[in-house]
Amino acid sequence: MPPATSRPAIVWFRDDLRLSDHPALQAARDSASPLICVYILDDESEGLRPLGGASRWWLHHSLSALSAALEKAGARLDILHGAAQPLITALAKECDASGVYWTRRYGKAEIAIDRDIKAALTDAGHAVKSFNGQLLYEPWEVQTKGGDFFKVYSPFWRAAMAKGEPDGPLPRATKIKGAEWPAKGPKRVALDKLGLLPKKTDWAGGLRQTWQPGEKGAQERLAAFLETRAKNYGTLRDRPDIPSTSNLSPHLRFGEISPRQVWHATRHAQDSGHVPARDADKFLSEIGWREFAYHLLYHFPDLATRNFQPKFDAFPWIDLDPKDVRAWQRGQTGYPIVDAGMRELWHTGTMHNRVRMIAASFLVKDLLGDWRIGENWFWDTLCDACPANNTASWQWVAGSGADAAPYFRIFNPTLQAQKFDPDAAYVRQWVPELAKLPDNWIHEPWNAPDAALKTAGIVLGKTYPKPMVDHARARDRALAALATTKTDMA
Repeated sequence: MPPATSRPAIVWFRDDLRLSDHPALQAARDSASPLICVYILDDESEGLRPLGGASRWWLHHSLSALSAALEKAGARLDILHGAAQPLITALAKECDASGVYWTRRYGKAEIAIDRDIKAALTDAGHAVKSFNGQLLYEPWEVQTKGGDFFKVYSPFWRAAMAKGEPDGPLPRATKIKGAEWPAKGPKRVALDKLGLLPKKTDWAGGLRQTWQPGEKGAQERLAAFLETRAKNYGTLRDRPDIPSTSNLSPHLRFGEISPRQVWHATRHAQDSGHVPARDADKFLSEIGWREFAYHLLYHFPDLATRNFQPKFDAFPWIDLDPKDVRAWQRGQTGYPIVDAGMRELWHTGTMHNRVRMIAASFLVKDLLGDWRIGENWFWDTLCDACPANNTASWQWVAGSGADAAPYFRIFNPTLQAQKFDPDAAYVRQWVPELAKLPDNWIHEPWNAPDAALKTAGIVLGKTYPKPMVDHARARDRALAALATTKTDMA
């Protein structure tokens, strides 16, 4: 270890809000400098996408948890608000920083910002060191034999797995020597002054009931998953009526837990005989999809706004009536499984993955709405609104993305519901006005006999909406729209 120095090092926290398995934090501690730990809410730098409402709520509580953890370890979290470059360079100058440490980011704007900041800091004589703390493998580390990037998930994941097991996670930083804030440093902001929480209407009650943001919540959720749900993950993961998924995605999104921690904890549970290999492999393949999404984002920076497959630029999306968009957003489509998912999203800030695909398919194929409408709504309402995963998944459903489901594969919401919510427990939870309908009618109330509707207290069009579209006709319309592009998209 180098000799101790009075010059502080800056650890710039971004989407890595944890103290364990944090390479940038570890390297800064190893430098023997006292640390200034800073977070910058940057809503001014060019090209950055503002966080959605649910993500802002999560960020507030995650920063609060990180601040408490740093204080317990002997340091503190200082918060700044504004464009990152002038703030971080001014801070480095005023404290005569021995170095600035951060975790790498992979979005187009983020890469440009970090590149410019690194150049400015280096020119000013400050060392800059960046690290991979978000992924198992860097996007440029997994390549085709021809040196290109992968455009299909399965060969990507095989190539990634051929590189061997990911490195083990680093230990938690339990003791951190904090540094004083420089007298002329940038003005710090109190967390409560960032305005991350709902202002007029408190819509976050369901989020508070559902989540515990922060590293502690992430570790507890992972442990609980491996103890219980992981044992049957491979067979039950598509069942929204049965608690079977990890619900780790928002914790991963904000870096409260690292994919390496998830990976090795899962393998340990497998090696100990607690989780069957098939279930462990299936779960870790979902971590692989996250890796693939970042792989795509890095190599195709406009993933959130532009069709990955240019041939979809000619697709005749419909300019939807705002009332129809609103009906989809609020879970008033008349298709119970779609409505259940959209209401779950609004209440909890998440949605079961199988239902995400059903609800997304309904928007882009039954209604012929542009996938970007849905991606934007999910960006605002998901706690796990990830710049890579959210976009890649929407393009996958739309058929316009890499490794996409061919456009003509159109989810039938009724059949999907009957298969994956056979007892209608999920629908009854989120669409309670249908709760008294028998199982054989609840997924298609428009076909229920009048007597069954009356007994259940349902008046279609009043107590529950009639279907926005007839799925069979909507499917034919979608296929006809596909044909107008005069190209084989299969």
